[in-house]
Amino acid sequence: METQLIIIRILIPTVSAFIIGITTTPLFTHIFYKYKLWKRSSRIDTQVNPDMLKQAGEVMEKIHNKEETKVPRIGGVIVWTSVSLVALIGYLLYLFIPEALDLNFITRNQTLIAFASLIVGAVIGLIDDLLQIFGNKKQLAIGIPRKIRIALVASLGILQGMWFFEKLGYSYITIPFDLGILELGVFFVPLFMITTLGLFSSSIIDGLDGLAAGVLGTIFTTYGFIGVIQYQYSIAIFCFVVAGALLAFLWFNIPPARFYLGETGILSLTLPLAVIIFLTNTLVEFIIIGLPLIITSLSSIIQIVARRYFNKRVFKLAPLHHHFEAIGWGRPKITMRYWVFSIICSAIGIIVVIIG
Repeated sequence: METQLIIIRILIPTVSAFIIGITTTPLFTHIFYKYKLWKRSSRIDTQVNPDMLKQAGEVMEKIHNKEETKVPRIGGVIVWTSVSLVALIGYLLYLFIPEALDLNFITRNQTLIAFASLIVGAVIGLIDDLLQIFGNKKQLAIGIPRKIRIALVASLGILQGMWFFEKLGYSYITIPFDLGILELGVFFVPLFMITTLGLFSSSIIDGLDGLAAGVLGTIFTTYGFIGVIQYQYSIAIFCFVVAGALLAFLWFNIPPARFYLGETGILSLTLPLAVIIFLTNTLVEFIIIGLPLIITSLSSIIQIVARRYFNKRVFKLAPLHHHFEAIGWGRPKITMRYWVFSIICSAIGIIVVIIG
């Protein structure tokens, strides 16, 4: 009976998130296109050789047409709005009808920090997106400057790390396969910050139709199962709710894309993911589960270093999914192969968690 109750507690919020996403997307889509909520400019790395930029631009022009720039970039609003509404409804039911089925999954010891990170990430990302859309002055049209965005995310990572260390007593990570624990002491805080920044850097995966949502949806579904395996049911419900909202997003965003997640979507997903990773004590396992994000982020870092310091390009374009476009892969092929690779990595990750 208890197992059935847990399944119901998971299914109802997850399905609700999907339904809310499906029913509200037409309204959001109307607003996105009515007010032309797409970016007017792109961020440019001014420290790169102009000739290299020109070459990259020529390659990009071959694989993208100008009409593709007129795709709204704040579709992540659909995701975090759905998650927030489900969380609010569950909390209100818990507050005013305590005798009803407990559908509240925002708990202080498991998901409160993750949910707060989702909201903070959504707000920071939305400000960045809106500046890029409506900013008139040159310094505003590129959104929040990169150094400021990095500083904001790093500060959030430090604050969260300190909360984990001081309030929750986290100071170590577990090594899979019964290899013991690695005690970090106060160095747990900078590790948390570095992980948060690493996930923030993976936001560049939001560059093809359905790519980011499919990969992140798989990762959150994986952590939903990990939450169940570890009896962290609030975490499980939170992750499945996010996955349900992402499925609704994908319903309307399977190629060709009608909108992208944008910074507001990516930040509202990657920032709480860092929290979930440490709450489930699966940092090492995430190297497997999140491998598509890690590879994508590394490809961009490698390209930047190669261009700045060696005046060379390792990839035709970076990040990696644009390199595949440049060598002739079609967008659906790239997206589907990323999804398949993500599912394989997640399956292996779950197995490692179970065995470990």
